[in-house]
Amino acid sequence: MTVAAASVTMALAAPTVNATHEQVVKIVTQIQRADYEGDRAALKRLYNDLAPVPEDKKLASRVLYWRGFALWRRAANGFNDTSDTREIGEDLEQAVNEFNDALAKDPGFVDAEAGAASCLNSLIFLNRKDPARVQELVSQAGPLIKQAEAAAPDNPRLLWVLGSIRWYVPPERGGGQDKALAAQQKGLEAIREHKQNSSDPLDPTWGEPELLMSLAWSNLNRATPDLNAAEQYAQAALKLVPDWHYVRDILVPQIRTAQAKAH
Repeated sequence: MTVAAASVTMALAAPTVNATHEQVVKIVTQIQRADYEGDRAALKRLYNDLAPVPEDKKLASRVLYWRGFALWRRAANGFNDTSDTREIGEDLEQAVNEFNDALAKDPGFVDAEAGAASCLNSLIFLNRKDPARVQELVSQAGPLIKQAEAAAPDNPRLLWVLGSIRWYVPPERGGGQDKALAAQQKGLEAIREHKQNSSDPLDPTWGEPELLMSLAWSNLNRATPDLNAAEQYAQAALKLVPDWHYVRDILVPQIRTAQAKAH
């Protein structure tokens, strides 16, 4: 092949690579929107749309992460809307597989570790009546959390996950409501102080609305509820994501009901 012919071939090939990346970015944007809208059917469809996984390791790790994210959030929305627990469990298990595959492509990918740990924690809840299965899941989640905390203790998405996990861990084992709230607050401060401007839009940068939502939920459900704080955090989340189904249609009404009972 001549140099001129090679140059033409490269020029023709380049747009294909860019288009693939751009297409993935569009699908990821749709995944995040479907998550907020509570559209579980769209999340499953968009998960399938992120296939096949590309050969490039960096791009593949991000595609696998967002595949896992789609199923992770599909499961979360299933909990919110009381969907079939067997289906939720299947989504969580496959999400763990996707996150682990992302880690195989990009070892040390903290966001994939955090996602897998969160899914495993939800599987622990679903299998809480099966001690052997719980122990198996704990043995998988523990190393992921330790690795992620050691590598990026200020990662706001990791802190969001840790807040949810610590809420249900007894204080004598390093958990409790105060520890959970502290992790969520630290995550919120971190994401606000260090806005991430990644050169790659496929790198995870989400988290501020989620941390605000969790702080609203935690203040509503803590042993001594702070309903004013719960309302403020929920409204702050809705200011960022006005059409968030869970916050607008489920969490805020719960807060308003609690406020009415308090008065």
